[in-house]
Amino acid sequence: APPLWESQLEKARELAKKEDDLNAREIYESLLEEEGLGEQEGEIRQEYEDLNMKLIFSPQATPESLFHEVVPGDNLSALAKKYGTTISLLKKSNRLESADNIYAGNKLKVPKKHFSLRIKKQENKLVLLAGDQPVKTYSVATGEDGSTPVGTFAIVNKLENPTWDHAGAIVPPDSPKNILGSRWLGFDKKGYGIHGTTLPESIGHHSTSGCVRMLNNEVEELYDLVPSGTKVTVLP
Repeated sequence: APPLWESQLEKARELAKKEDDLNAREIYESLLEEEGLGEQEGEIRQEYEDLNMKLIFSPQATPESLFHEVVPGDNLSALAKKYGTTISLLKKSNRLESADNIYAGNKLKVPKKHFSLRIKKQENKLVLLAGDQPVKTYSVATGEDGSTPVGTFAIVNKLENPTWDHAGAIVPPDSPKNILGSRWLGFDKKGYGIHGTTLPESIGHHSTSGCVRMLNNEVEELYDLVPSGTKVTVLP
């Protein structure tokens, strides 16, 4: 007989198809605590993480969110600061075309839990957490010869399409020589940060001068989620 978890997985997939995302997620969570998922564990984890991201970026109420009723004078910038989030996430999760589309009486979905990042150098993995709950794992590239510093840092500056200050020369964002990709999330340790890449084949390897490198589409997703001040823990 097939293992019991297989019917659970089928049930989770059925619920996800019907957009019953919270109940589907609950089953995926319990599945991932099972022993003996074998080769399917990676696939199950991927589906679970996709569901997490769908819920974060959707207007649906979740246990990790609450609703803020807009009052006269509110704006997205102030609300992002108040709730420790980003304007991008407020716009995306509330389907707002522009930051000016908010009116008194609107109910806006806002996150209840702060995001943080955990980087495991040995595995070249970056884990996004909401509170202490892992939400998604990304493959990254870290420094050659252990050059990515270990410790706890904070993201202090965020740049779209960053210029690269390399060996005293300024390399513009659209230059093929600019290896920073489409986003920069700088640490409070000068010269270090998380960024995109023009070298996707380097992801998963110890191949940088010390920064943490991600695929452009993935660093863009992360950029929309994590505000300045976000804590980053780098483990050996």
